[in-house]
Amino acid sequence: MERMVDVGEVQLFVRELGERSDEPSLVVIHGGPDVGHGYLVPGFADVDRHVVLFDFRGCGRSTRGLPPERLQPEYVVEDTRRLIEELGLGQVDLLGFSTGGRAAMQFVDKHPELVRRLVLASTTAYDGRAAEEYLAGWDEYQRRERAAKPEERNSTIFVWDLAKAPAYLELLESLGDEGDWSWERAMAGLYHPWCPGDPETILRDFAKPILILHGEKDMGFPVQLSERLHAAVPNTQLAVIPDTAHMCHFERPDLWSAQLNTFLG
Repeated sequence: MERMVDVGEVQLFVRELGERSDEPSLVVIHGGPDVGHGYLVPGFADVDRHVVLFDFRGCGRSTRGLPPERLQPEYVVEDTRRLIEELGLGQVDLLGFSTGGRAAMQFVDKHPELVRRLVLASTTAYDGRAAEEYLAGWDEYQRRERAAKPEERNSTIFVWDLAKAPAYLELLESLGDEGDWSWERAMAGLYHPWCPGDPETILRDFAKPILILHGEKDMGFPVQLSERLHAAVPNTQLAVIPDTAHMCHFERPDLWSAQLNTFLG
């Protein structure tokens, strides 16, 4: 089911998969924030749960044309809270993907009572300098980075199996333009942090089950960062999808959804 949901200042484009049940719904915060949630849909076809995905404000089919100061991570977090309220979901399971994983950390810091279990997928708790340490010595990443073409939209970096990169690029291009969030503003430091607190402390204080779900060959956030977080936060489980990169849900949706079903079960 697809619909627009009014959450106050904005309307969010929402997609619901599966049927509501006595089990908590799974609410998904996508990454980017350059496009809406559509690139994540392949990962949820076999998830045994009512799943709620939505486009951020300024993305996809949600409200566009907002003043730049209203495009900030804290508004995404508040929109998520209002969406849970408007849909009457009660306590949910929450999945944050990539940048959305950082937003999910901010969400459980502000609203821990609304979340039963947390999934951090293809994301990181650490700053860019931590990733660079591993990427600098990774020959395959360096080779792909040098060979990348703008028209490929990082498909050959986000997908490990290069035979699947054209299909991923086709999926991205089907989602339309890149929305109102500006990479120029991001590079200029004009966006607030997606997780303004210390992630390790936030997740330890959350003290509920957390699944860290990551591609073995992730070239955006190397898997070593997930291993580091898992070692630092006792209430985490780590599941690594072999031979997949950042978009592991797209490359191996069977393994990805199986990990979700086991964890949320």
